[in-house]
Amino acid sequence: MNRIAIVICLLLIPFGNMIANAQDSRSKLIARGTELELKKATYKAPPGDALSHNTSGFAKIMCSAVFITGLKPDFAAENVGYFTSPYAERAKVSKPVIDYAQKTVSISLPNGVTRTAIYTGDQGCVTLPEGQTSLNYKPIKVPRNLPNATSTPWPMGDVLPNIPMPTEINMAKVNQAVNAAYETSEAQTAAFVVTYKGRIIAERYGEGITKDTPLESWSMGKSLSATLLGILIRQGVYTLEQPAPIPEWQGKGDARAKIRIMDIMHMASGLYCRAPQDPDFDPALGYPDHLYLYTDAGNSFEYAANLPQQWLPNTVGRYRNSDPVLTNYLNRLGIEKLKRNYLTFPQQALFDKIGVRTMIMETDPSGNFLTQGYEFASGRDWARLGNLYLQDGTWNGERILPEGFTKFVSTLAEPWVADGRPIYGGLFWINGDGARPIPKDAYMMLGAGGQSVTIIPSHDLVVVRLGHFKGSKAGDIALNKAYSLLMEAIPEKKK
Repeated sequence: MNRIAIVICLLLIPFGNMIANAQDSRSKLIARGTELELKKATYKAPPGDALSHNTSGFAKIMCSAVFITGLKPDFAAENVGYFTSPYAERAKVSKPVIDYAQKTVSISLPNGVTRTAIYTGDQGCVTLPEGQTSLNYKPIKVPRNLPNATSTPWPMGDVLPNIPMPTEINMAKVNQAVNAAYETSEAQTAAFVVTYKGRIIAERYGEGITKDTPLESWSMGKSLSATLLGILIRQGVYTLEQPAPIPEWQGKGDARAKIRIMDIMHMASGLYCRAPQDPDFDPALGYPDHLYLYTDAGNSFEYAANLPQQWLPNTVGRYRNSDPVLTNYLNRLGIEKLKRNYLTFPQQALFDKIGVRTMIMETDPSGNFLTQGYEFASGRDWARLGNLYLQDGTWNGERILPEGFTKFVSTLAEPWVADGRPIYGGLFWINGDGARPIPKDAYMMLGAGGQSVTIIPSHDLVVVRLGHFKGSKAGDIALNKAYSLLMEAIPEKKK
């Protein structure tokens, strides 16, 4: 073997070790899950045709991109939202037909079936159930009770203070961090906002994007779902420790009645909801429930509530949409128990209080919020939500979230730790494995395609990064560079 070949082999050893370690971790996850699994039932995949489900997702994504974000159709079809409509599946169906008058997007399958998504206004875009020409509920306009943003100081408005930056900040490094987030066009970074002690110290937007542009956010919405549940806990509707009062679980002898609200928020309910993220995911078993809850469940709450149990609650951690969907179900039940309007409650109880103007929470055809991933908001509005957590759930002297709630969501969930993955809390991700160049106690709202709101209490920082889906891999690399520079720029606060 010559010298060059030896060098190449030596360089490849670390990568080989990384692959082997990943395979070993996956094998351990599968083995533990198998050991703890309850009596195995025959799996039944969601009904319907997979291509039709994918096309439902494609139509919704295109509708939202065009009518909410304002993207050009060709750009959106190429770059936005592959999660519920994979790129390869888009080539099997017709080009999206956009009706700007009716505000619909229609896509035809080879078998002649057409899937149509309709823009509803404040409930965003919804794909009509196959064979239907209307939704199963009536969308409404959501009033926003907020001061004029152009004349109101941040954070309740958009006027930034014209005063020097704090002297402890190295602004040259901060600017380098912003540049790092955008240094490669492949990252497709659309919005980057940094706040320090609640003040915006840096922000930048991609081509055609402004501080007011609602952008695809995906699973960051799971943390939004948690926030709304926190408000209901604050108002005395629920406790974290109580068994979740899901109506479908209240029959005699139903073991699911023992699932606590905190188990659901820990993504540890134990429900059998096949997801592409499962370590033993087998595509041959059919279209996954995890995606079906986005595309064609019809009534997503009923579908999730009727899933069987795979494990006892609080034993195994799995990233599955059943749990945030059930969180949203609990939110609906709690809001209606208070005799409040379900569709307007988030704006009135949360967004109006913290200055959020652009948030669009999309629904299924039955009018249930799908904020396990279907929500759009601007970079500044996500920064506001991040700062609510940085401030321990208070805003302008008012407690919005209950005491101890921010600690709950940012504390590692025991089932995930037992699985060897110290990365998840209460519908928030946690840097518990130190995979990112930020403190291990940092916690995050994360969404597919490289979307993130990162809360770093030890540095009084909130970092928002939003991007177009196709740039996710390059975007993650760019964000890690930005994180490193911000850690150099902002001192750790004194204890």
